[in-house]
Amino acid sequence: MSNSQETYLHHDRYSRQIRFQPLGREGHECLAAGKVLLVGVGALGTVTAEILARAGVGFLRLVDRDFVDLSNLQRQSLFDERDAREGTPKAIAARNRLRQINSEISIESIVADVTPRNVVEFSRDVDLILDGTDNFEIRFLLNDLAVREGKPWIYTGCLGSDGQMLVVHPGSTPCLRCLMPLGPPGTIDTCDTAGVLGPIVYTMAAWQAMEAIKILSHNDHAVAAGLHVVSLWNHRTRVLPLDRLRDENKCPTCFARRFEWLEGNRFSETIRLCGRKSIQINPGDSQQRDLAKLAERIAAAGLSIQCNPYYVRFVIDPQRITVFADGRAIIEGTDDTTLARALYTRFVGT
Repeated sequence: MSNSQETYLHHDRYSRQIRFQPLGREGHECLAAGKVLLVGVGALGTVTAEILARAGVGFLRLVDRDFVDLSNLQRQSLFDERDAREGTPKAIAARNRLRQINSEISIESIVADVTPRNVVEFSRDVDLILDGTDNFEIRFLLNDLAVREGKPWIYTGCLGSDGQMLVVHPGSTPCLRCLMPLGPPGTIDTCDTAGVLGPIVYTMAAWQAMEAIKILSHNDHAVAAGLHVVSLWNHRTRVLPLDRLRDENKCPTCFARRFEWLEGNRFSETIRLCGRKSIQINPGDSQQRDLAKLAERIAAAGLSIQCNPYYVRFVIDPQRITVFADGRAIIEGTDDTTLARALYTRFVGT
């Protein structure tokens, strides 16, 4: 194919968005040069990633700690039944599908939990950080990072039929901790207790992707201000202005420059995973595990194992244990953290 043919096809792919005057060709070229870190490739993350890939955002780094489960398919758009059957890591399944959608862009997939030990490296060369997570602890870690490094990020969440979104431009807009000075809320519903409907996922992901396109194309004047709250079931949309929160609350993060999650002071290594009866154990180090040797040891104990390049999986009835190369383990079938830690120590090590 000649260079002129390649240029024609490239412009034909993006012609409809280039014709949108506020974006135009210049804005599209900015998107093509843009680099994004997307943390969490579940419900919000898959839809956001697909929109940005189709829009031609030049580089997407996808980070997710989990694997595809059948319960994901109701709302997580990049996965299918084969991914669930094979337990493919979400970051890998998403990358594979996105490469079929747009082979022109660069996509990096990382199977890992985002922690204070690795989040700086994951964000080292990106222009924007996006929230595809399902818990506030990682969101406050991302908020610390964004404020300290001066990088924009977008907080987005949904539960039931409700969603929220906040665009954070460090130094010029309130951050997530301005909104919640004490940190993550104590007792809240989760998708385990309240469920989540597909339409709110697509709505909030589309909104997040729209704001990302504005930021990456340098249309900051058009970026949404304040906390946006949507309730699809009740047909309500609200915008809560937050202009004075930063000074009024004397925000510990962007006002006092304290980064408690980034420094590891308030970050937990053992968490309950949203959406199913499971505990994740994180060993708290950066040492990679030899999965082949672990598989040999587990098999020698008489247990049936499943292996792939990303994890080793085995069953101690009624628990199913999946150990990743970074040492993390997801123990399914229990919400007892003490039991989960005991199983981890017994079969994986301290």
